[in-house]
Amino acid sequence: MSTPALASSRSAVADYVELTKPRITLLVMFTSMVGFIMASSTLVPSRLAAALLGTGFVAAGASVLNMVLERQTDALMLRTRRRPLPAGRIRPLEAAFFGLTLTSLGLLELALLAGVLAAGVAFVTWFTYLFFYTPLKTRSSLSTIVGAFPGALPPVIGWAAARGGLDPGACVLFAILFLWQIPHFLAIAWIYREDYARAGLPMLPVLDSDGRLTGRQAVANSLALLLVSLAPTAAGMTGYRYLVGALVLGAGLTVVALRAALLRSQAAARLLFLASIAYLACLNALLLFDRR
Repeated sequence: MSTPALASSRSAVADYVELTKPRITLLVMFTSMVGFIMASSTLVPSRLAAALLGTGFVAAGASVLNMVLERQTDALMLRTRRRPLPAGRIRPLEAAFFGLTLTSLGLLELALLAGVLAAGVAFVTWFTYLFFYTPLKTRSSLSTIVGAFPGALPPVIGWAAARGGLDPGACVLFAILFLWQIPHFLAIAWIYREDYARAGLPMLPVLDSDGRLTGRQAVANSLALLLVSLAPTAAGMTGYRYLVGALVLGAGLTVVALRAALLRSQAAARLLFLASIAYLACLNALLLFDRR
């Protein structure tokens, strides 16, 4: 193969990988793993691997199809206009076939190797992400809340795969991830509010020009997250080391959210974004470290 052809082939592979939003897919797999381990009395590595592989395929498929549906708005935003679809490097039909193939493989693999319930939860995640959250982004600022629903289901997939059923523990993990997403995505929307406005997406920071309501929402949901994050200990899922750590992490995130609400600046929003990522990683590490 000639050097130009090899370079072109590598570029095409990179474009298809980009369509799957690898960082988001890995985050989905990570939170699914946490759900699986928290639900396991005896860890079965082969079942965990099956759950993660299937979840990863479904998440990747959803991301690809999301890019197909959003290719026109992506073309209007500076940070997304060079993606493979708006840039014309991949055709929509090719991307749609790729996304549906990944989704089908993931759901089939989950059903056969991780359980029908896990596959069902994964399908609900995929369906609500694509057909509720994605179209609502162009219509309402409530899309952030609606999108938090499928975004909070990955640990439930893991839980279902480990136990073959759902119980209050799965609801606790769902609630934590649901509330975490609100300040996280409000920070992103604040950072890129000019881009969202350019594409006609009515995110809350776009509609809330002075940022006061955005700031209040970030603080309120951070406080709610702090309280809900204590539930694993109350439910007997974790010990008191987790409880202390969750209190410290929750208080820290709330302080950062309060600072962003007061300053209402790009730098403050970016710090909230970074703090939310650190919070989620540390809280999940605590869950695994101190699980009962």
